Amino acid sequence: MARITSVGIEQLRPLQATVGMLEVDAKRKRLLAMDAKSLKDFLKSAPIPTVIGKRDRHYVIDHHHLARALWDGGITKAFAEVVADLSRLPNAKFWDTVIERRWVHPYDERGILRAISSIPDEVSGLTDDPYRSLAAFVRDAGGYLKTPEPFAEFQWADFYRTRMPIWTSESQFKAAVEQAVHLAWSPDARTLPGFKSRRVK
Repeated sequence: MARITSVGIEQLRPLQATVGMLEVDAKRKRLLAMDAKSLKDFLKSAPIPTVIGKRDRHYVIDHHHLARALWDGGITKAFAEVVADLSRLPNAKFWDTVIERRWVHPYDERGILRAISSIPDEVSGLTDDPYRSLAAFVRDAGGYLKTPEPFAEFQWADFYRTRMPIWTSESQFKAAVEQAVHLAWSPDARTLPGFKSRRVK
């Protein structure tokens, strides 16, 4: 059974290499707008799922954007939901296990698979994949449904990476989101997790 524990942000180790920094920044602003009690209540209600590795490090298996937003906002504590304790496993077996359970995603900002060693040691080292932000904003705009499928947003990011040019301004990004929502409803996206053929009212 998973347990909830207080954790320092510096204890968190990513299991992916990238985040969407526009999404991170939006989360950071929401967090900093909360008073202390509201922030604590929110973090308790949204614990960061982790698996324990060697030296009791918490390896993050979801909510990387929240973890990076906390770091960027100077918030030093969060709550972790420990879903597995693999601290007794040898290092190679630890990585075999997280790979087998689809908890790790070592793809770079261009969607290219890299070595496990390319994943940063701290959440502050996560790099920006702009298309990951696009995928998140499209989901929030109703383009597709949130799903427990591991790394679903990365599949959507890769979908857009080959179909949409990068934007260079806020207005271009807003237009890209609008266009991407319509692409999300197209037959091309039918095999992606959370697909829906039109807006659900």
